[in-house]
Amino acid sequence: MKLKLATCVLAGVMAAGPVMADLVFPSLSYRTGPYAANGIPFADGFADYFTLLNERDGGIGGVPVRVLECETGYNTEKGVECYESTKGEGSLVYQPLSTGITYQLIPKATADNIPVHSMGYGRTSAKNGKVFSHVFNYPATYWDGASIAINHIMDVEGGDISGKKIALVYHNSAYGKEPIRTLEELASIHGYELSLLPVDHPGQEQKSQWLQIRREKPDYVLMWGWGVMNQVAIQEAANIRFPMENFIGIWWSGSENDVLPVGDGADGYKALALANPGGDYPIYADMEQYVYSTGKAAGAGDQAKTVLYNRGMYAALLAAEAAAKAQEIHGVADITPAMMRDGMEALEITEARMAELGLPDFGPAFSVTCENHGGAGLGKVQQWDVAAGEWKVITDWIESDKAVIEPLIMEDSMAFAAENNIQERCN
Repeated sequence: MKLKLATCVLAGVMAAGPVMADLVFPSLSYRTGPYAANGIPFADGFADYFTLLNERDGGIGGVPVRVLECETGYNTEKGVECYESTKGEGSLVYQPLSTGITYQLIPKATADNIPVHSMGYGRTSAKNGKVFSHVFNYPATYWDGASIAINHIMDVEGGDISGKKIALVYHNSAYGKEPIRTLEELASIHGYELSLLPVDHPGQEQKSQWLQIRREKPDYVLMWGWGVMNQVAIQEAANIRFPMENFIGIWWSGSENDVLPVGDGADGYKALALANPGGDYPIYADMEQYVYSTGKAAGAGDQAKTVLYNRGMYAALLAAEAAAKAQEIHGVADITPAMMRDGMEALEITEARMAELGLPDFGPAFSVTCENHGGAGLGKVQQWDVAAGEWKVITDWIESDKAVIEPLIMEDSMAFAAENNIQERCN
C-alpha cells in the first residue's frame, strides 16, 4: 500500500493475515539525484529482505514487517523531515544512509527514545555506548576503515611506509571529513605524508584534484566518495594513468556502479569491504522463490547480488536479528523502539547464525555491548577484475589499530558528553 505522508512516500510491505500491529522499519532512501546509482540498490536490498521475512516466515516472531520508504535525495534537511514524518508510525530504528543526516538525528532520536543504526558510517565516536545510548555503528566505523586501509598499505610495503605520500580524495561533507583525524594520527605514527583533497558536492568536477595528484605523485590515494563522485574519480585516475592497485576506496566507494562506467580503466581498483561481495549464497534461492518470482521485488528488481544490494540486505538482516533479540529479552512480539534499542545492544552475530540465515562466510562475527556499539572493527580489501566482471576479495579480515582509535573515540565522545551534559552509563 502507498500513502503520502508529508514529503515522503511510505511503502508498506505486509503479509496477508489477521490485522495486527506491525514492526515498522523506515527506509530513508534516495532513488533520485546524483547519489541514486548507489542509493537504489541499497534500498532495494533492504526492502527485499523484509519482504522475504514476511512471505516466508510471516514476519519477525509472527509479527508482519512494514517498510516505510521516504525519499531524502541524500539531503540532510529532507532526511530530518522524513524522520519527523515517520517517527510517529512506531518506527523501530532509523538507518539514515547519510552521515550528515545521522549527525542531525543523534540528539533527536535519543530524546525520542528511538535507536539509530549508521552501519559503517556516521559519527565514529558513537561507538562509545557509555555516551551514545541510542546510536549504533556496527560492524565497523570510518576510523576502522582508515586504519584498515593504512594497514593494508603497510602489508603491501613490507611494514614500513615512512616517507610515503598518501592523498585522501574526499567528499567535502561530514562523511568525507570523518577519517581525517585518524589518518593524521596514523601519519604521525607511521611517518607518511598526508595530503587532503576535498571534492565538492556532488563530485562531478575533479579536474583540479587529479591534476594535483599527477603533479605531486602520491604513492597511494584513498577515497571517501559516494554516488557519481566515485565513478568520476576512478575515471580521472585512469586518465592520468595512476596505478589502480594503489587507489583504495572506503566501503562506500566499492560497488559495481563505481567501476563499470569506467570500463577497462577501472581494472585493479581496490576498495574496502564490510562483507564479501557476490551472490553465491543460499539466501538467494529463497529470494527467488518468495520475492523475485512472485513479482514482489523492490524497484526494478534488477539489483540483486550487487555489492550495495547485499549491503542493504545485510542492514535489514541486522535490524531483524536485533528485533528478534528484543522480542526475546522482553517476552513480547510487538516491541517498542525502546525495546528495539535493548535488542541492538544485546545483538550477537555468529558465523553459525549467518550460515543459518543463508549467508555463510558473508560478514564478520561480532557482538554489541553497552560499552561497544561499533562491533569488531574488521574489514577486507576487494579488487575489481575487469576480465571477470566482478569484485574479488584479496585479503582476509584486517583488524583496525585499536590502540590508536580507541583513545580518539574516548576523546571525542567525552567532549560530546561534556558539551551536552550527558552522564556516562553502563555502570
